[in-house]
Amino acid sequence: MMYRHTMRSRRILTAVAITTGLLVTVAGCGGGGDDEPDAKASSSAPAKDDSGDDQKESSAPSGDTVLAEVKGENGLTLAVTSAGRDAGGFVTVEGTVTNNTGSRWMAVEWRGDERELVKNGGSVAGASLIDQEGKKKYLVLRDTSGRCLCTQFSGGVRDGESTQWFAQFPAPPENTTSVDFQVGSMPPATIELSEGE
Repeated sequence: MMYRHTMRSRRILTAVAITTGLLVTVAGCGGGGDDEPDAKASSSAPAKDDSGDDQKESSAPSGDTVLAEVKGENGLTLAVTSAGRDAGGFVTVEGTVTNNTGSRWMAVEWRGDERELVKNGGSVAGASLIDQEGKKKYLVLRDTSGRCLCTQFSGGVRDGESTQWFAQFPAPPENTTSVDFQVGSMPPATIELSEGE
């Protein structure tokens, strides 16, 4: 009899402990949740805004680091923001293009005149680097399928918008420090080559 009462008491105590634990857990989740979302929302919203501002600020200096900028006659602006030698014997040129033409710009005239470049669609495939001193012209590199190692502007660029681009070229000789970047009917942009890491 005593054994039964002891076992029954233990079961009751265990059930009470489990029920109390569950109630405390539910109360902790439910009660604190009403106040905390507002606190979290108010504390996390500025954090997100701050990080967004940081991103805007961090992208602004890269926009300020313009090596060269040229304007086309139809309202297109090309900016070169970096031109660095890579370890593999390449030069990667990067920048932005801003469309102020009054309509969507498809970059068809930038793909180049070569027949195999048609498969690249609107792209920077027709760009070149011109080494004035060495009297050489370097074309955008292509993969084994004939596709350029460059940006392809899928769907074009809307009026009033800017987008980033890149193009890879064979590297000119080490003593060449300055080249002209040319694409489409845009004026040539003289850029300084930097050494890669």
